[in-house]
Amino acid sequence: MAREQALLSTEIVNRGVEPSGPDAGSPTFSVRVRRRLPDFLQSVNLKYVRLGYHYLISHGVYLATIPVIVLVCGAELGSLSRDELWAKVWGEATYDLATVLAFLAVLAFTISVYIMSRPRPVYLIDFACYKPADELKVSKAEFIDLARKSGKFDEESLAFQSRLLAKSGIGDESYMPRCVFEPNANCATMKEGRAEASTAMFAALDELFDKCRVRPKDVGVLVVNCSLFNPTPSLSAMIVNHYKMRGNILSYNLGGMGCSAGVIAVDLARDMLQASGAGLAVVVSTEAVSFTWYPGKRRSMLIPNAFFRAGCAAVLLSNRRRDFHRAKYQLEHVVRTHKGADDRAFRSVYQEEDEQRIKGLSISRDLLEVGGHALKTNITTLGPLVLPFSEQLLFFAGVLFRHLFPASSKAAAAAPPPGEGEEASSAAAPYIPDFKRAFEHFCMHAASGDVLEHLQANLGLRDASTCRADSCRFFCSSSMTARPPAWMQKCSNASLKSGM
Repeated sequence: MAREQALLSTEIVNRGVEPSGPDAGSPTFSVRVRRRLPDFLQSVNLKYVRLGYHYLISHGVYLATIPVIVLVCGAELGSLSRDELWAKVWGEATYDLATVLAFLAVLAFTISVYIMSRPRPVYLIDFACYKPADELKVSKAEFIDLARKSGKFDEESLAFQSRLLAKSGIGDESYMPRCVFEPNANCATMKEGRAEASTAMFAALDELFDKCRVRPKDVGVLVVNCSLFNPTPSLSAMIVNHYKMRGNILSYNLGGMGCSAGVIAVDLARDMLQASGAGLAVVVSTEAVSFTWYPGKRRSMLIPNAFFRAGCAAVLLSNRRRDFHRAKYQLEHVVRTHKGADDRAFRSVYQEEDEQRIKGLSISRDLLEVGGHALKTNITTLGPLVLPFSEQLLFFAGVLFRHLFPASSKAAAAAPPPGEGEEASSAAAPYIPDFKRAFEHFCMHAASGDVLEHLQANLGLRDASTCRADSCRFFCSSSMTARPPAWMQKCSNASLKSGM
């Protein structure tokens, strides 16, 4: 119960003077109870720490064996003088041609197997973002005005969407398809969805192919993700047909995966490149706003209207070593967490019909808390892969202290001295590593301006202006997760800069 209450925050709202009824003329107030993000700095789940070290050990055994071999050989050779070493190599040993050739053959075979078996690095050559025409630009005030003129919403629904827009972090230069505001027209049709998706995807891909000077037939892997609009033939088939791509292309279409679909698509493209050796992969992330438009009255289903915007992002990936010098980024780590086994997480974003049988996307109040726990899990798992050794040593020293002296840790947390509760509780909590020592840049996918502020405070970041600018102009949730600063490490410059 105490854990549940810690995730709640209260707010007293002045609703003005009651206009009618028995309390007419009296001031009225209401109390709002909101869920907030879990505090990343007060707890850590050791299960996900172990998972991170499992990734590190399973992919980096050579990091431990090679230094040991070098140390042993160096110590042995260092104990011999030059004359003694020369005598052992040429004076005391006898060689024949067969022995020398066999040794060279084994050495060449071992090196070849190592080079061929290790996974090739994956590079991002370039990316492109779809910018709609200026006539599709909609300000927040114009959004409410057009929604009112469409006749699809009552005043209460319009007021609710207006409050959402004010807190969303969306600017006045985002883009919306105008068909959603047409009076007495159903925009959630296959025709409108195909038209919006094809316009956005083809524009982004045309720019991407032109930037990279790559022919569509050279692409070996194609991954497209769009959460809510999944026609037949698929969006990936539309791209293959439009650009007349080759017949043996590995084509995938992801649907229903929400805001995380961009990172999932990148992970799938990486796996396909390393498994097939296709060379080039294209990842396209988009969302069809017209197909997800909800003209009803249920508040939980009105939220996507205020937050989703037209957009598309396309990236070109490569695992060819010759592309290293022209690549902008190199993929380092992808960590994924699936919370679908939790019923609250499963129902937090749910497509359904309302009481009037109008289809829409329902956003639960549990989404903020569920998303916060997933983010916390990912950061915990990522820690052993990226943190410097000094931070990991301090963390394990704290864990060891709490394991050896559990009574003193619990006593310090349960009964802090008067006036020193904050310091005592922070001392009793486990040491949380400073991720700013592993990354220079954080690019966070935020559902709103309030969520972005919570994440900035939780992670102790100084500046989140880049994320705010991205959300302000391109607030298409599915496309935002495909932006490369979130998951790539810069490799085109001499000094490497890492990002998360």
